[in-house]
Amino acid sequence: MPDETPSGSTPSAQDLKTAFKAFKRRLKVLRLDEESNIGGGPLSGGRKSQIVAITPPNQFPQAVWDELVRQGKLKRAGHGMYELAGE
Repeated sequence: MPDETPSGSTPSAQDLKTAFKAFKRRLKVLRLDEESNIGGGPLSGGRKSQIVAITPPNQFPQAVWDELVRQGKLKRAGHGMYELAGE
């Protein structure tokens, strides 16, 4: 787990990369979990997940998520949730 970054300093590039990867992995898992729920029917084409934004992993300090927003990789979705900027 990355060390807590003291407030006021910028997170390292490695922390940002690790946090962004963890965010994408969590989003992917949540989407797959929603798509696999019963109700799609075995013969249907399935259904797309409606999950767009998630609460970021709490192993990383808020400064990391703020920096990823500043870099344009994430967007704030309100209520402490974030979404991928490219979607």
